[in-house]
Amino acid sequence: MMQSTISEILRDKGNWVLTIGPDATVFDAISEMESKRVGAIVVLDDSGNMKGIFTERDYLRRIVLRGRTSKTTKMSEVMTEKVFCVTPSYTVGECMATMTDKKLRHLPVVDEGNLVGIISIGDCVKKISQEAQAQVKFLTDYVTGRYPA
Repeated sequence: MMQSTISEILRDKGNWVLTIGPDATVFDAISEMESKRVGAIVVLDDSGNMKGIFTERDYLRRIVLRGRTSKTTKMSEVMTEKVFCVTPSYTVGECMATMTDKKLRHLPVVDEGNLVGIISIGDCVKKISQEAQAQVKFLTDYVTGRYPA
C-alpha cells in the first residue's frame, strides 16, 4: 500500500495546473482559484519557469492577517518562493511524508524541469483509500473462494 506513484494519480486526475504571472494581483489569483475550485495556484514567469506557489493558507497569513489589500498586492510580494516539488516517480507514501513533514497541502509535479501537474493531500488520501478498498475486496474474494474474473 502507498506504493502507487504520482504518475498514477496524474493519469486519473489529469495534468492541468492553475497558473498565474508574478505581476498579477492577489485578487486575480484568488478569483481564479475560486472559479476553478482549487486551493493553490503556481506562479510562472513569462518563460514558463516556476517562481512560486500561492495557497488559500498564504492568503490568510500574508494578506488578511497583515491587513494588506488583495487588489493592489502582487503575487511576487506574497507567494512562497521556496517550492517543494516532486517527480511523477515519487510514491504516494513519499509525498504524504513530505507533506506531513513540511506542513504542505500541495506539491507541484515536475518532470525534467517541466511542470506536469500538481497533487494535493486530498489526492493522496483518495488514492490510499482506493488501494485499501481494492485490497479488502481481494482478501474478501480470497477468503470466500471467489476470485476476480
